[in-house]
Amino acid sequence: MLKEQINKRIKIVSYISKESILNFLAPFPQKVALDLKIVEETDQGSYLQTKLAYYVEEEDLVTAYLLIPKEIKFDAVVFCHHQHAGNHRLGKSEVVGLAGDPNQHYAKELTELGFVTFCPDAIAFEERSTGDADWVQHYFELAGRIVKGTNLLAKALHDVSVGIDAIHSFPKFQEFKIGFIGHSYGGKMAIWAPFYDDRISASVSNCGCLPYRHPIRKDCGYQMEFCIPNITQHFDIENIVALIEPCSLLISATNNDVWAAGHDEVYDYAKPYFKKGFLALKKYEGGHVFTPEMRTNAYAFLSKYLS
Repeated sequence: MLKEQINKRIKIVSYISKESILNFLAPFPQKVALDLKIVEETDQGSYLQTKLAYYVEEEDLVTAYLLIPKEIKFDAVVFCHHQHAGNHRLGKSEVVGLAGDPNQHYAKELTELGFVTFCPDAIAFEERSTGDADWVQHYFELAGRIVKGTNLLAKALHDVSVGIDAIHSFPKFQEFKIGFIGHSYGGKMAIWAPFYDDRISASVSNCGCLPYRHPIRKDCGYQMEFCIPNITQHFDIENIVALIEPCSLLISATNNDVWAAGHDEVYDYAKPYFKKGFLALKKYEGGHVFTPEMRTNAYAFLSKYLS
C-alpha cells in the first residue's frame, strides 16, 4: 500500500511545486525591524559566546546564542535547532552545551571544529516559554493560529528565516554560507527550513524524517508545529525533500525510531530530483538518538558542503 502511495506521488509531482506548497501553508507572518541587540558576551576559551535579542514580529522578542570560534575555519554559519523532548524549559541552552544532554551539544561541538553557530529558542521553549504547564502554551500557539486560518509551522519557518536575517546583519557574516542541523524537532525543521529559505546551502536532519502517511500512534503523535489541516490530501514529506535542491541534505536515521520512520521511502523518491545539491541517507542501529558517530558524520557532511 505504501509503495502504491509513493508511486502515485511520483506521477503527480509535476503539479506539486514549491509555490503551491507555500500557498497551502500561507499566510506567513510579516517581518519587522530586527532591532538586534547584544545582551551579553562570554569567553568560553576557544570561542566567544554572544547572547542576542531580536524581534521576529511586533512584540515577539527572540533570544539566541551566536558562538564564534577564535579561529574560524569555515566561511559558514550553522543554524543549530534544538530538540523538543517534552521539555519546554530547555531550548538553545542545550545545543550550546550549557544544560541538558551532552549528545545534544552539537552547536558547541561544531564551534570547536571552527564553525560559527547560531542557536535561538523556538516558540514556546526556554526564554520563549511562559512558564505554564509544558503543553499549555504550545497548544495555545497552535490552536490560536488554526482558528485564524494559519498554522504554527508557518510561524516556525518565519522565525528561522528571520534568524538568518539576524546572522546576515553582522557585516563579517554577510558572505558566509548558511548551514542547518537539528535532532528530532530540529531534524524535522532541517527538512522544512531549506525548503522555505533557499539561503541554506547544506542541512542535516537527524531522526526527523517522518512522512505524514505513516499511521499515528499514541507513543508517536504529531508535534504541534507540524499539525497542518488536510496536508496529506495534497503532499507529503518526500515532496518537500524533492524541492529542497539545490541545498544539500543529509538524512540521518536509525532502524528503531518511531519518530522518524519512512526515511528509505523519502530518500528513494527524492533522490532523482537532486541535480545541483546532494541528497544522502545514512542509517544506524538504535532508536531516537544522536550518538557521537552520528554527529561525527553529520559534521563531516556540513564541512564538505559548506566549504
